[in-house]
Amino acid sequence: MLYAVGFKAEDFRKPQIGVASTWSMVTPCNMHIDQLAVNVAQGVNQAGGKAVVFNTITVSDGISMGTEGMKYSLVSREVVADSIETVVGCEGFDGFVAIGGCDKNMPGCVMAMARLNRPSVFVYGGTILPGCFHDNPVDIVSVFEAVGQHANRQLSDQELAQLEACAIPGPGSCGGMYTANTMASAIEALGLSLPNSSAQAAVSKEKSADCERAGAAVMHLLKLGLRPRDIMSKKAFENAITVVIALGGSTNAVLHLLALAHTAGVRLSLDDFSRIGKRVPVLADLKPSGKYVMAELVRIGGLTPLMKMLLDQGLLHGDCLTVTGRTVAQNLESAQPYPPGQDVVRGFANPVKRDSHLVVLYGNLAPTGAVAKISGYEGVRFSGRARVFESEETALQAILDGTVQKGEVIVIRSEGPKGGPGMREMLSPTSAIMGKGLGKDVALITDGRFSGGSHGFVVGHITPEAFVGGPIAIVRNGDPITIDAMKRRLDLDLPAREIKARLAKWKAPKPRYTRGVLAKYAKQVNSAHLGAVTDAGL
Repeated sequence: MLYAVGFKAEDFRKPQIGVASTWSMVTPCNMHIDQLAVNVAQGVNQAGGKAVVFNTITVSDGISMGTEGMKYSLVSREVVADSIETVVGCEGFDGFVAIGGCDKNMPGCVMAMARLNRPSVFVYGGTILPGCFHDNPVDIVSVFEAVGQHANRQLSDQELAQLEACAIPGPGSCGGMYTANTMASAIEALGLSLPNSSAQAAVSKEKSADCERAGAAVMHLLKLGLRPRDIMSKKAFENAITVVIALGGSTNAVLHLLALAHTAGVRLSLDDFSRIGKRVPVLADLKPSGKYVMAELVRIGGLTPLMKMLLDQGLLHGDCLTVTGRTVAQNLESAQPYPPGQDVVRGFANPVKRDSHLVVLYGNLAPTGAVAKISGYEGVRFSGRARVFESEETALQAILDGTVQKGEVIVIRSEGPKGGPGMREMLSPTSAIMGKGLGKDVALITDGRFSGGSHGFVVGHITPEAFVGGPIAIVRNGDPITIDAMKRRLDLDLPAREIKARLAKWKAPKPRYTRGVLAKYAKQVNSAHLGAVTDAGL
């Protein structure tokens, strides 16, 4: 059978290396990965191995955003991990390289690496270049926010159509420090991809070379006997959290790093993000809250100069192993500083924010935690009356038609991992809020999650979720709610006896799906504060 797929007699004496490609034409993030897989295979073959390319699924968050289809997004992370594990395990590959290019297939690839624990390397498909509209750089979030501007009569039908047509100019992942670029950076900081793999344009000679080097690197790992779980230590996860904070990265990194740690058998909790966040500043002025896209970070030297800055400041563990076979400190020995005059990445004396933008909140609305994204632009405290919605769609309509008023706290519930199911991202509502000019005037809280492109006064990952009887389930229109990032609290400002009485009357809803992938997922998935994984306690 292997002769039929191109093996020659001498190939049977070589290590077989799987190349897990997430190529798909459903999204520009992954449309070029078939060629990157060829580059990886070349690197493997030139280093003395025999590459075998196979595919797994991917979905497009950007295209499904705001629809019922988005419920499959987080589910796809598990499906990607399951499928790579299945193929590599079944075919008995000696090692593998996994190439990811979009939000969920990237952590899915790394979960498979941790499960299989065979020599392996992750390759990021690379960032997209920005589009251009009215002589300004634009990206996918520009379009989502333009919908709010259009509803506010600040953008014509023709202008909106023109923006839609030019915002995504070609292959690559969404261009700001959204979830894809955040997770690529986190995975590199974990030590599972080659230096600067996270900061290269999708279509570039640098990315092609990165792929070939990854193919050679996995062969080197085979000789060393170095496996993913040797690399994925608690200190490596602390490095990843540090880099995510310094970059101003996506809240999804919290969910995914918790899941990766679970898969690797490392004890990681929400409180680790708080502990590290107190001493690590936000240094990169990147979208969505900042002004630059990822391509600008690529232009000035990528991630390695930032990691060197953090290492020199004592904020990284330099002794952690990486897929180069060397430590973080050894990898960064030759890293050059950013060029003088650039302001994409600031120094420690003038940070964007002096501590983390990822703020873990507790309180009577989030007994087991919630995750806020507080950049500082929107303030650190918000009190208002609840405006409650049972789905993302109804909330979006109320924002666009003017039902939502200044001073309100939008509550979107029944969107958690079990209740949605699938924990949809609230990019459409948050973008509509910004587009309508309400970014500082309303807050939004949810048991769902946010796109890396979301910004404003937003709190997600509220646990326990509404579907299992979390306190968010008993909030009513007009109830007073306070979000306090300084005290790290999320509270329903009602007497404890009233909250207790409402919870006593709460009845569990029926599952929304009883067959298929979403039904299986809802039954198996655990809480967001534990990573929303499907294999806990099995």
